[in-house]
Amino acid sequence: MEQIVRAAIYKEFKSFTYRELEYAQSDSRICATFIQLDERKPYSFQVFQKYISKIKQESLQQLLVALNQIAIEEELEDVSAIRMDSTVVETNIHYPTNNSLVWDCIKEAQRLLGHLARKENIKVINYTSGAKSNYFLINNSKANKQVALFKKQLVLFTKSINQVDKLVKKKDYNSSKSLVLVEELGQLLPLMKQVYSMTYRKQIKGEQVPNDQKLFSIYELHTDIIVKGGREVLFGHKVNLADGKGKLILDCQVLTGNISDTHLFNSTIERVKENYGHIPKSVAADGGYASKANQKQAVKQGLVNVVFNKVVGSLKNLTRSKNMQTRLKKWRSGIESTISNLKRGFNISRCNWKGWEHFQSKVLWSVIAYNIRVMTGLVIAKI
Repeated sequence: MEQIVRAAIYKEFKSFTYRELEYAQSDSRICATFIQLDERKPYSFQVFQKYISKIKQESLQQLLVALNQIAIEEELEDVSAIRMDSTVVETNIHYPTNNSLVWDCIKEAQRLLGHLARKENIKVINYTSGAKSNYFLINNSKANKQVALFKKQLVLFTKSINQVDKLVKKKDYNSSKSLVLVEELGQLLPLMKQVYSMTYRKQIKGEQVPNDQKLFSIYELHTDIIVKGGREVLFGHKVNLADGKGKLILDCQVLTGNISDTHLFNSTIERVKENYGHIPKSVAADGGYASKANQKQAVKQGLVNVVFNKVVGSLKNLTRSKNMQTRLKKWRSGIESTISNLKRGFNISRCNWKGWEHFQSKVLWSVIAYNIRVMTGLVIAKI
């Protein structure tokens, strides 16, 4: 198990694919020594993928805390002050539009139906040619001409849905592989119906469909729509981070939904307190975390300095001195570099691991690798 964890950390350090990690075992003595092969036969990339992907985010959270506790014991980090900010990690999907989602549904349905038709020697109707033509016409048409094209596309989409529905209800299949394909079609069918509903409501009836009733990808169903201030809309998940004076990430939360930063402030302080047994004296956060309730709760927990980058109305930062407030504000801005180093250095701006569980794991593996890199620098500087 230790070798698998070491391999995962090395993979993140080098931003390798599993195939590149397999090659590195034989090509790099450093890699072989770090993974501790001990003259054993190198693992295949399939073995790495199988076992690394089985490590759950709960175990990775424990590993992250354990590493930070070692850093605290070695005086590489302390919890006297923390700063926090949130960022967005995108899922690996194309920009979702109703047109592209309808095309994805028809294309995926036909792929599965084609496999099923060959195995069962049955006839299925292929709607992809007409649907593809409509897809490009809609993309290149002005808004006033799109309604007629969407109506035409939804006719083909309805036929595709009915065909899938008919074959899902059919019981007498000859092989277990066919049953697997039918099960996949059964999982796709409600998604097709949901995409049809949201497309019809928006494009034909002109309704505004609420975000909680929308689907943003038929491949990454967990994808959320994230809007931060007036910035570009992103599709993925919000990640809340907190680090300390040593720039080690002390807490990482991968969240579902577009949760306001104000709801994350006190929970982050409580998690740091629970994981490391220390209450920070100072906390610095972006203006998005600011509220009187958060400030009051932080003081109640024992914090002395509570600084938000921007405050509005009657809210005022609580510090021992004006100089301390200025220093904490300047220090808070440093978490932007932590986030930048994490996302750019470990290719985590967009997560290419599939599924919600793997999405969480990929983010945490990157955070762990980042912390080990920072700890290494701190040890060298101390020596």
